[in-house]
Amino acid sequence: MGVTGPPGPVMDRDEVDRALARLGAEHEAIETSLLALQDHAGRRLLEGAELTGVTKERWASAEASITLLWTYFDAYTDALRGARDIRSRRRWSSREDLAELTELLRGESVTVAGSAAGTAATANAPTLHGAGRLSHSFSLTTLVDRMNELYASSLDMVVTADAVWSALPARIDLLAAELQRTRALAHSVGVRPGEHPAGDDLERITHTLTSLREQVVSDPLAFWVRAQGSSAPGGGRPDTTVYDREARALEDVRREIDAVLTVRQDAEQRLVRLRDILSRADRTLAEARTARGEVLAKIAATEVPVVSGPPTVLQEQLATAAEYRRHAQWHRLSPLLESLEQKAEDELLRARESLTAVTQPLAVRAELRGRLDAYKAKVARHGLAEDPFLIERYDAARRMLWSAPCDLRVAGQAVLRYQQAAAALLTAPRVPEQGGLEDRRGEQ
Repeated sequence: MGVTGPPGPVMDRDEVDRALARLGAEHEAIETSLLALQDHAGRRLLEGAELTGVTKERWASAEASITLLWTYFDAYTDALRGARDIRSRRRWSSREDLAELTELLRGESVTVAGSAAGTAATANAPTLHGAGRLSHSFSLTTLVDRMNELYASSLDMVVTADAVWSALPARIDLLAAELQRTRALAHSVGVRPGEHPAGDDLERITHTLTSLREQVVSDPLAFWVRAQGSSAPGGGRPDTTVYDREARALEDVRREIDAVLTVRQDAEQRLVRLRDILSRADRTLAEARTARGEVLAKIAATEVPVVSGPPTVLQEQLATAAEYRRHAQWHRLSPLLESLEQKAEDELLRARESLTAVTQPLAVRAELRGRLDAYKAKVARHGLAEDPFLIERYDAARRMLWSAPCDLRVAGQAVLRYQQAAAALLTAPRVPEQGGLEDRRGEQ
Protein backbone atom coordinates (compact mmCIF):
# COMPACT_ATOMS: atom_id res chain seq x y z
CA MET A 1 0.00 0.00 0.00
CA GLY A 2 1.39 3.45 -0.93
CA VAL A 3 1.70 6.34 1.49
CA THR A 4 -0.56 9.25 0.60
CA GLY A 5 0.74 11.64 3.25
CA PRO A 6 0.61 12.10 6.98
CA PRO A 7 -2.83 11.98 8.68
CA GLY A 8 -3.62 15.45 9.88
CA PRO A 9 -1.12 18.17 10.78
CA VAL A 10 2.51 17.20 10.98
CA MET A 11 3.63 16.61 14.56
CA ASP A 12 6.39 18.79 16.01
CA ARG A 13 9.40 17.39 17.83
CA ASP A 14 7.84 17.64 21.31
CA GLU A 15 4.69 15.84 20.18
CA VAL A 16 6.79 13.13 18.57
CA ASP A 17 8.88 12.66 21.72
CA ARG A 18 5.79 12.50 23.93
CA ALA A 19 4.13 9.98 21.61
CA LEU A 20 7.26 7.81 21.53
CA ALA A 21 7.50 7.90 25.32
CA ARG A 22 3.83 6.89 25.69
CA LEU A 23 4.11 4.10 23.12
CA GLY A 24 7.33 2.89 24.73
CA ALA A 25 5.63 2.65 28.13
CA GLU A 26 2.73 0.77 26.57
CA HIS A 27 5.21 -1.54 24.85
CA GLU A 28 6.85 -2.40 28.18
CA ALA A 29 3.50 -2.96 29.88
CA ILE A 30 2.26 -5.22 27.09
CA GLU A 31 5.50 -7.18 27.04
CA THR A 32 5.34 -7.70 30.81
CA SER A 33 1.73 -8.87 30.58
CA LEU A 34 2.47 -11.26 27.71
CA LEU A 35 5.43 -12.79 29.53
CA ALA A 36 3.30 -13.19 32.68
CA LEU A 37 0.56 -14.86 30.61
CA GLN A 38 3.18 -17.10 29.01
CA ASP A 39 4.40 -18.24 32.45
CA HIS A 40 0.95 -18.44 34.09
CA ALA A 41 0.42 -21.78 35.87
CA GLY A 42 -3.08 -22.05 34.43
CA ARG A 43 -1.76 -21.70 30.89
CA ARG A 44 0.81 -24.43 31.42
CA LEU A 45 -1.88 -26.71 32.84
CA LEU A 46 -4.16 -26.02 29.88
CA GLU A 47 -1.38 -26.84 27.43
CA GLY A 48 -0.76 -30.24 29.04
CA ALA A 49 -4.34 -31.26 29.84
CA GLU A 50 -6.66 -33.52 27.88
CA LEU A 51 -9.54 -31.09 27.62
CA THR A 52 -13.17 -31.71 26.75
CA GLY A 53 -16.38 -29.75 26.29
CA VAL A 54 -16.52 -25.99 26.50
CA THR A 55 -12.98 -25.75 27.89
CA LYS A 56 -11.55 -27.51 24.85
CA GLU A 57 -13.38 -25.13 22.51
CA ARG A 58 -12.39 -21.99 24.39
CA TRP A 59 -8.78 -23.07 24.83
CA ALA A 60 -8.44 -23.58 21.06
CA SER A 61 -9.73 -20.02 20.63
CA ALA A 62 -7.47 -18.68 23.39
CA GLU A 63 -4.37 -20.37 21.93
CA ALA A 64 -5.07 -18.75 18.57
CA SER A 65 -5.59 -15.39 20.32
CA ILE A 66 -2.27 -15.71 22.17
CA THR A 67 -0.44 -16.56 18.94
CA LEU A 68 -2.02 -13.53 17.27
CA LEU A 69 -1.09 -11.41 20.29
CA TRP A 70 2.61 -12.19 19.79
CA THR A 71 2.29 -11.49 16.06
CA TYR A 72 0.73 -8.12 16.79
CA PHE A 73 3.33 -7.42 19.45
CA ASP A 74 6.21 -8.20 17.09
CA ALA A 75 4.71 -5.88 14.48
CA TYR A 76 4.21 -3.21 17.12
CA THR A 77 7.83 -3.65 18.29
CA ASP A 78 9.18 -3.30 14.74
CA ALA A 79 7.11 -0.18 14.09
CA LEU A 80 8.17 1.42 17.37
CA ARG A 81 11.83 0.58 16.66
CA GLY A 82 11.56 2.13 13.18
CA ALA A 83 10.06 5.31 14.60
CA ARG A 84 12.82 5.56 17.19
CA ASP A 85 15.49 5.08 14.48
CA ILE A 86 14.06 7.96 12.46
CA ARG A 87 13.92 10.19 15.51
CA SER A 88 17.50 9.37 16.42
CA ARG A 89 18.96 10.34 13.00
CA ARG A 90 19.51 13.89 14.09
CA ARG A 91 18.94 15.98 17.18
CA TRP A 92 16.64 18.40 15.41
CA SER A 93 14.43 16.36 13.09
CA SER A 94 13.80 17.79 9.65
CA ARG A 95 10.39 18.53 8.16
CA GLU A 96 10.59 15.30 6.16
CA ASP A 97 11.50 13.29 9.27
CA LEU A 98 8.58 14.76 11.21
CA ALA A 99 6.18 14.00 8.36
CA GLU A 100 7.42 10.39 8.24
CA LEU A 101 7.16 10.08 12.02
CA THR A 102 3.63 11.51 11.94
CA GLU A 103 2.67 8.84 9.44
CA LEU A 104 4.26 6.09 11.57
CA LEU A 105 2.82 7.24 14.87
CA ARG A 106 -0.67 8.30 13.76
CA GLY A 107 -1.40 6.57 10.49
CA GLU A 108 -2.17 2.94 9.65
CA SER A 109 1.49 2.20 9.26
CA VAL A 110 1.67 -1.29 10.79
CA THR A 111 1.02 -4.09 8.32
CA VAL A 112 0.23 -7.63 9.48
CA ALA A 113 0.10 -10.55 7.07
CA GLY A 114 -3.41 -11.68 6.21
CA SER A 115 -2.85 -15.27 7.39
CA ALA A 116 -1.82 -14.05 10.81
CA ALA A 117 -4.53 -11.46 11.18
CA GLY A 118 -7.09 -13.86 9.78
CA THR A 119 -6.39 -16.22 12.69
CA ALA A 120 -8.42 -13.84 14.82
CA ALA A 121 -11.54 -14.94 13.04
CA THR A 122 -10.71 -18.55 13.80
CA ALA A 123 -10.13 -17.67 17.43
CA ASN A 124 -13.40 -15.75 17.74
CA ALA A 125 -11.31 -12.66 18.40
CA PRO A 126 -12.46 -9.21 17.22
CA THR A 127 -11.12 -8.11 13.81
CA LEU A 128 -11.19 -4.78 12.05
CA HIS A 129 -11.14 -6.17 8.54
CA GLY A 130 -12.72 -9.08 6.80
CA ALA A 131 -10.96 -12.41 6.46
CA GLY A 132 -9.24 -13.46 3.23
CA ARG A 133 -7.18 -10.29 2.66
CA LEU A 134 -3.47 -10.59 1.95
CA SER A 135 -2.60 -8.09 4.70
CA HIS A 136 -4.13 -5.81 7.30
CA SER A 137 -2.96 -2.35 8.29
CA PHE A 138 -3.34 -0.83 11.74
CA SER A 139 -2.31 2.31 13.52
CA LEU A 140 -0.20 1.85 16.62
CA THR A 141 -3.08 3.02 18.81
CA THR A 142 -5.51 0.62 17.17
CA LEU A 143 -2.99 -2.19 17.48
CA VAL A 144 -2.65 -1.52 21.22
CA ASP A 145 -6.44 -1.68 21.59
CA ARG A 146 -6.51 -4.97 19.65
CA MET A 147 -3.80 -6.47 21.85
CA ASN A 148 -5.60 -5.37 25.02
CA GLU A 149 -8.82 -7.04 23.84
CA LEU A 150 -7.08 -10.27 22.93
CA TYR A 151 -5.09 -10.27 26.16
CA ALA A 152 -8.19 -9.71 28.31
CA SER A 153 -10.14 -12.58 26.68
CA SER A 154 -7.15 -14.96 26.83
CA LEU A 155 -6.34 -14.07 30.44
CA ASP A 156 -9.99 -14.52 31.44
CA MET A 157 -9.99 -18.05 30.06
CA VAL A 158 -6.66 -18.96 31.72
CA VAL A 159 -7.54 -17.41 35.10
CA THR A 160 -10.99 -19.02 35.14
CA ALA A 161 -9.64 -22.52 34.43
CA ASP A 162 -6.87 -22.06 36.99
CA ALA A 163 -9.35 -20.87 39.65
CA VAL A 164 -11.52 -23.96 39.19
CA TRP A 165 -8.51 -26.28 39.22
CA SER A 166 -7.14 -24.59 42.32
CA ALA A 167 -10.41 -24.88 44.20
CA LEU A 168 -12.39 -27.97 43.30
CA PRO A 169 -9.96 -30.90 42.77
CA ALA A 170 -8.24 -30.30 46.10
CA ARG A 171 -11.57 -30.10 47.91
CA ILE A 172 -12.81 -33.21 46.13
CA ASP A 173 -9.62 -35.05 47.14
CA LEU A 174 -10.10 -34.05 50.78
CA LEU A 175 -13.71 -35.18 50.70
CA ALA A 176 -12.68 -38.43 48.99
CA ALA A 177 -10.15 -39.07 51.77
CA GLU A 178 -12.86 -38.48 54.37
CA LEU A 179 -15.11 -40.77 52.36
CA GLN A 180 -12.53 -43.56 52.53
CA ARG A 181 -12.23 -43.20 56.30
CA THR A 182 -16.01 -43.30 56.62
CA ARG A 183 -16.21 -46.38 54.38
CA ALA A 184 -13.65 -48.19 56.53
CA LEU A 185 -15.56 -47.25 59.69
CA ALA A 186 -18.85 -48.30 58.12
CA HIS A 187 -17.38 -51.65 57.10
CA SER A 188 -16.24 -52.26 60.69
CA VAL A 189 -19.81 -51.97 61.96
CA GLY A 190 -21.37 -53.99 59.15
CA VAL A 191 -22.68 -51.08 57.05
CA ARG A 192 -22.14 -52.33 53.49
CA PRO A 193 -23.74 -51.72 50.10
CA GLY A 194 -26.79 -53.88 49.58
CA GLU A 195 -27.14 -54.51 53.32
CA HIS A 196 -27.75 -51.02 54.70
CA PRO A 197 -29.02 -47.77 53.11
CA ALA A 198 -25.99 -45.87 54.39
CA GLY A 199 -23.74 -48.37 52.59
CA ASP A 200 -25.61 -47.69 49.35
CA ASP A 201 -25.22 -43.94 49.93
CA LEU A 202 -21.46 -44.32 50.38
CA GLU A 203 -21.24 -46.26 47.12
CA ARG A 204 -23.20 -43.57 45.26
CA ILE A 205 -21.11 -40.73 46.75
CA THR A 206 -17.92 -42.54 45.70
CA HIS A 207 -19.06 -42.84 42.08
CA THR A 208 -20.28 -39.24 41.99
CA LEU A 209 -17.02 -37.80 43.37
CA THR A 210 -14.92 -39.87 40.97
CA SER A 211 -16.96 -38.66 38.01
CA LEU A 212 -16.98 -35.08 39.29
CA ARG A 213 -13.21 -34.96 39.58
CA GLU A 214 -12.74 -36.28 36.05
CA GLN A 215 -15.14 -33.67 34.68
CA VAL A 216 -13.51 -30.83 36.62
CA VAL A 217 -10.03 -31.78 35.41
CA SER A 218 -11.03 -32.11 31.76
CA ASP A 219 -13.61 -29.30 31.53
CA PRO A 220 -13.07 -26.75 34.32
CA LEU A 221 -15.03 -23.98 32.58
CA ALA A 222 -18.19 -26.08 32.89
CA PHE A 223 -17.92 -25.48 36.66
CA TRP A 224 -17.65 -21.69 36.62
CA VAL A 225 -20.35 -19.23 37.62
CA ARG A 226 -19.62 -15.81 36.16
CA ALA A 227 -20.35 -12.82 38.37
CA GLN A 228 -23.17 -10.70 37.04
CA GLY A 229 -22.03 -7.35 35.70
CA SER A 230 -18.33 -8.20 36.05
CA SER A 231 -16.05 -7.71 33.03
CA ALA A 232 -12.77 -8.29 34.87
CA PRO A 233 -10.80 -11.42 33.89
CA GLY A 234 -11.80 -14.30 36.16
CA GLY A 235 -14.81 -12.48 37.58
CA GLY A 236 -16.93 -15.16 39.21
CA ARG A 237 -16.56 -18.27 41.34
CA PRO A 238 -16.27 -22.07 40.97
CA ASP A 239 -19.61 -23.89 40.84
CA THR A 240 -19.56 -26.20 43.89
CA THR A 241 -23.20 -27.30 43.73
CA VAL A 242 -22.51 -31.00 43.16
CA TYR A 243 -19.60 -31.02 45.62
CA ASP A 244 -21.66 -29.35 48.35
CA ARG A 245 -24.53 -31.80 47.85
CA GLU A 246 -22.25 -34.82 48.19
CA ALA A 247 -20.48 -33.28 51.20
CA ARG A 248 -23.85 -32.93 52.95
CA ALA A 249 -24.78 -36.50 52.00
CA LEU A 250 -21.50 -37.78 53.44
CA GLU A 251 -22.10 -35.83 56.65
CA ASP A 252 -25.53 -37.47 56.97
CA VAL A 253 -23.97 -40.92 56.51
CA ARG A 254 -21.24 -40.11 59.04
CA ARG A 255 -23.86 -39.17 61.63
CA GLU A 256 -25.65 -42.45 61.00
CA ILE A 257 -22.39 -44.38 61.37
CA ASP A 258 -21.71 -42.51 64.62
CA ALA A 259 -25.14 -43.60 65.85
CA VAL A 260 -24.29 -47.21 65.01
CA LEU A 261 -20.95 -46.85 66.83
CA THR A 262 -22.79 -45.50 69.85
CA VAL A 263 -24.98 -48.59 69.74
CA ARG A 264 -21.89 -50.78 69.74
CA GLN A 265 -20.57 -49.00 72.84
CA ASP A 266 -23.86 -48.89 74.76
CA ALA A 267 -25.57 -52.05 73.47
CA GLU A 268 -25.14 -54.17 76.62
CA GLN A 269 -26.28 -51.38 78.92
CA ARG A 270 -29.35 -50.71 76.76
CA LEU A 271 -30.20 -54.40 76.58
CA VAL A 272 -29.99 -54.67 80.39
CA ARG A 273 -32.26 -51.65 80.73
CA LEU A 274 -34.73 -53.16 78.26
CA ARG A 275 -34.82 -56.42 80.19
CA ASP A 276 -35.45 -54.46 83.40
CA ILE A 277 -38.30 -52.45 81.89
CA LEU A 278 -39.99 -55.55 80.45
CA SER A 279 -39.49 -57.36 83.77
CA ARG A 280 -41.14 -54.49 85.64
CA ALA A 281 -44.00 -54.55 83.16
CA ASP A 282 -44.44 -58.31 83.70
CA ARG A 283 -44.39 -57.91 87.50
CA THR A 284 -46.92 -55.11 87.28
CA LEU A 285 -49.24 -57.22 85.14
CA ALA A 286 -48.84 -60.10 87.57
CA GLU A 287 -49.73 -57.76 90.42
CA ALA A 288 -52.75 -56.57 88.46
CA ARG A 289 -53.93 -60.15 87.93
CA THR A 290 -53.55 -60.88 91.66
CA ALA A 291 -55.37 -57.66 92.52
CA ARG A 292 -58.20 -58.57 90.15
CA GLY A 293 -58.76 -61.82 92.02
CA GLU A 294 -58.79 -59.92 95.31
CA VAL A 295 -61.27 -57.37 93.95
CA LEU A 296 -63.60 -60.07 92.64
CA ALA A 297 -63.51 -61.73 96.05
CA LYS A 298 -63.87 -58.63 98.23
CA ILE A 299 -65.97 -56.19 96.19
CA ALA A 300 -69.51 -57.01 95.16
CA ALA A 301 -71.34 -55.88 92.02
CA THR A 302 -68.23 -54.40 90.35
CA GLU A 303 -67.04 -54.64 86.74
CA VAL A 304 -63.32 -55.49 86.88
CA PRO A 305 -61.35 -55.24 83.58
CA VAL A 306 -59.52 -58.32 82.34
CA VAL A 307 -55.73 -58.23 82.65
CA SER A 308 -53.90 -59.47 79.55
CA GLY A 309 -50.62 -61.32 79.65
CA PRO A 310 -47.25 -59.90 78.57
CA PRO A 311 -46.74 -59.70 74.78
CA THR A 312 -44.41 -62.49 73.67
CA VAL A 313 -43.34 -60.53 70.56
CA LEU A 314 -41.31 -58.10 72.67
CA GLN A 315 -39.42 -60.94 74.32
CA GLU A 316 -38.74 -62.44 70.89
CA GLN A 317 -37.44 -59.11 69.59
CA LEU A 318 -35.29 -58.74 72.69
CA ALA A 319 -33.78 -62.15 72.02
CA THR A 320 -33.14 -61.10 68.40
CA ALA A 321 -31.41 -57.95 69.62
CA ALA A 322 -29.16 -59.99 71.89
CA GLU A 323 -28.34 -62.23 68.93
CA TYR A 324 -27.41 -59.20 66.80
CA ARG A 325 -25.08 -58.02 69.55
CA ARG A 326 -23.37 -61.41 69.83
CA HIS A 327 -22.70 -61.42 66.09
CA ALA A 328 -21.67 -57.71 65.95
CA GLN A 329 -24.48 -56.83 63.56
CA TRP A 330 -24.58 -53.27 64.84
CA HIS A 331 -26.34 -51.79 61.80
CA ARG A 332 -29.29 -54.14 62.44
CA LEU A 333 -29.17 -53.74 66.20
CA SER A 334 -29.38 -49.93 66.08
CA PRO A 335 -32.93 -49.53 64.64
CA LEU A 336 -34.19 -52.59 66.57
CA LEU A 337 -33.04 -51.15 69.91
CA GLU A 338 -34.68 -47.80 69.20
CA SER A 339 -37.96 -49.53 68.36
CA LEU A 340 -37.76 -51.86 71.36
CA GLU A 341 -37.05 -49.03 73.81
CA GLN A 342 -40.19 -47.19 72.75
CA LYS A 343 -42.32 -50.34 72.82
CA ALA A 344 -40.97 -51.37 76.24
CA GLU A 345 -41.85 -47.98 77.74
CA ASP A 346 -45.33 -48.25 76.21
CA GLU A 347 -45.74 -51.74 77.64
CA LEU A 348 -44.75 -50.62 81.15
CA LEU A 349 -47.21 -47.74 80.93
CA ARG A 350 -49.96 -50.12 79.78
CA ALA A 351 -49.23 -52.46 82.70
CA ARG A 352 -49.41 -49.60 85.21
CA GLU A 353 -52.67 -48.35 83.73
CA SER A 354 -54.09 -51.89 83.92
CA LEU A 355 -53.12 -52.18 87.60
CA THR A 356 -54.69 -48.80 88.34
CA ALA A 357 -57.93 -49.76 86.59
CA VAL A 358 -58.15 -53.13 88.39
CA THR A 359 -57.44 -51.76 91.87
CA GLN A 360 -59.78 -48.79 91.60
CA PRO A 361 -62.59 -50.48 93.64
CA LEU A 362 -60.10 -51.23 96.42
CA ALA A 363 -58.98 -47.61 96.31
CA VAL A 364 -62.61 -46.48 96.61
CA ARG A 365 -63.11 -48.80 99.60
CA ALA A 366 -59.93 -47.48 101.23
CA GLU A 367 -61.10 -43.90 100.69
CA LEU A 368 -64.47 -44.70 102.33
CA ARG A 369 -62.74 -46.35 105.29
CA GLY A 370 -60.49 -43.35 105.72
CA ARG A 371 -63.38 -40.93 105.58
CA LEU A 372 -65.33 -42.97 108.18
CA ASP A 373 -62.42 -43.07 110.63
CA ALA A 374 -61.69 -39.38 110.08
CA TYR A 375 -65.23 -38.41 111.10
CA LYS A 376 -65.11 -40.74 114.11
CA ALA A 377 -61.94 -38.99 115.29
CA LYS A 378 -63.56 -35.61 114.80
CA VAL A 379 -66.59 -36.63 116.82
CA ALA A 380 -64.34 -37.94 119.60
CA ARG A 381 -62.52 -34.59 119.81
CA HIS A 382 -65.85 -32.92 120.48
CA GLY A 383 -66.81 -35.36 123.23
CA LEU A 384 -69.51 -37.14 121.24
CA ALA A 385 -67.78 -40.50 120.77
CA GLU A 386 -70.17 -42.30 123.20
CA ASP A 387 -73.35 -41.10 121.55
CA PRO A 388 -75.43 -44.31 120.98
CA PHE A 389 -76.97 -42.99 117.75
CA LEU A 390 -73.58 -42.24 116.22
CA ILE A 391 -72.17 -45.53 117.47
CA GLU A 392 -75.01 -47.37 115.79
CA ARG A 393 -74.46 -45.68 112.43
CA TYR A 394 -70.69 -46.05 112.67
CA ASP A 395 -70.95 -49.77 113.37
CA ALA A 396 -73.33 -50.22 110.42
CA ALA A 397 -70.96 -48.51 108.01
CA ARG A 398 -67.93 -50.30 109.40
CA ARG A 399 -69.53 -53.72 109.02
CA MET A 400 -70.23 -53.02 105.37
CA LEU A 401 -66.68 -51.73 104.66
CA TRP A 402 -64.86 -54.49 106.56
CA SER A 403 -66.90 -57.42 105.31
CA ALA A 404 -66.53 -59.34 102.06
CA PRO A 405 -67.86 -59.02 99.51
CA CYS A 406 -68.33 -55.30 100.06
CA ASP A 407 -71.08 -53.48 98.20
CA LEU A 408 -69.42 -50.11 97.58
CA ARG A 409 -72.67 -48.35 96.70
CA VAL A 410 -74.44 -49.40 99.92
CA ALA A 411 -71.31 -48.83 102.01
CA GLY A 412 -70.94 -45.36 100.55
CA GLN A 413 -74.49 -44.51 101.55
CA ALA A 414 -73.85 -45.81 105.10
CA VAL A 415 -70.74 -43.64 105.42
CA LEU A 416 -72.72 -40.66 104.14
CA ARG A 417 -75.45 -41.22 106.74
CA TYR A 418 -72.84 -41.34 109.51
CA GLN A 419 -71.28 -38.11 108.22
CA GLN A 420 -74.66 -36.38 108.16
CA ALA A 421 -75.53 -37.51 111.71
CA ALA A 422 -72.15 -36.39 113.01
CA ALA A 423 -72.45 -33.04 111.27
CA ALA A 424 -75.90 -32.49 112.77
CA LEU A 425 -74.66 -33.16 116.30
CA LEU A 426 -71.59 -30.98 115.86
CA THR A 427 -73.61 -28.00 114.67
CA ALA A 428 -76.62 -28.35 117.07
CA PRO A 429 -76.75 -26.03 120.17
CA ARG A 430 -75.70 -27.68 123.45
CA VAL A 431 -78.39 -28.32 126.23
CA PRO A 432 -76.78 -28.09 129.68
CA GLU A 433 -79.20 -30.49 131.43
CA GLN A 434 -78.43 -34.15 131.84
CA GLY A 435 -79.91 -36.43 129.28
CA GLY A 436 -79.53 -33.81 126.63
CA LEU A 437 -78.08 -36.29 124.23
CA GLU A 438 -81.20 -38.48 124.35
CA ASP A 439 -83.44 -35.40 124.02
CA ARG A 440 -81.53 -34.11 120.95
CA ARG A 441 -81.60 -37.55 119.40
CA GLY A 442 -85.38 -37.72 120.01
CA GLU A 443 -85.77 -34.35 118.30
CA GLN A 444 -84.13 -35.76 115.18
